[in-house]
Amino acid sequence: MGLLDVILGRSKPVKPDLDQLFGLPSAAVTLEAAAGFRPTGLGSVCFAAVEGGAFAEVQQDVRALLDMDTAEGGAPVESSRDAYGYTWLLLRHAPDDLTSLVTDLHAVNSGLESQGFGPQLLCSLAGFRDADGRPLALVYLYKRGAFYPFAPRPGEGEKRDNALELQIKAMIGNDLRVEEDLSRWFPVWGAPGL
Repeated sequence: MGLLDVILGRSKPVKPDLDQLFGLPSAAVTLEAAAGFRPTGLGSVCFAAVEGGAFAEVQQDVRALLDMDTAEGGAPVESSRDAYGYTWLLLRHAPDDLTSLVTDLHAVNSGLESQGFGPQLLCSLAGFRDADGRPLALVYLYKRGAFYPFAPRPGEGEKRDNALELQIKAMIGNDLRVEEDLSRWFPVWGAPGL
C-alpha cells in the first residue's frame, strides 16, 4: 500500500483465511452456553457462477466429492440460484456434527479457490436456532476474511433483529474474527441453510 492509497482512503484488502471456518465449533459452544442457539446442521456456500467448461468441471468435482458419503446415509448437496443470479450449495449434516459441516464448507471454498475461482466466492454460512425457533446464521465473508451474525425476525418479512446481532457479535468475538464494519453485514434473505 502506497502513500497515494493512504491519502485516498484506500486500504489493502484482507486476504481470505478459510481456516477461520474451523472456529465455528468453538463459537457454537459459546452460542449455546450464552444464548441457547444450537447448530441446525445446515450450511451453505454462495458464489457467482462463471460461464465456461472449467468452472462447470470444478463445480461438478466439488459436488461429487461432497456427495461421496450419500451411500452411508449422508444427504446429497443441493444447488439453487437466488433472485440475484448467485449459486448456493446447501450442505446437510446432523445438528450435532458441526465439525463435518465445517469440513465440507471448507472443501467447497478451497476447491473453488485452488482452481482460481476464489474471486467468485461470496460467503459461507452455518445455521443456528434457539429453543423458540429463532433463526441465526454466522456468515463468513470470503473477501473480508471475517464473520458476522445475521438474525432475521421470523414472520416479519425482511426485518432483522439488530440487537440480537450485536449481542452475538460480542459473544463470539473470542472465537471468530468478526467483521467490524457493520455496513458489510449484508442481509442474506432466504439463504439456503438459514
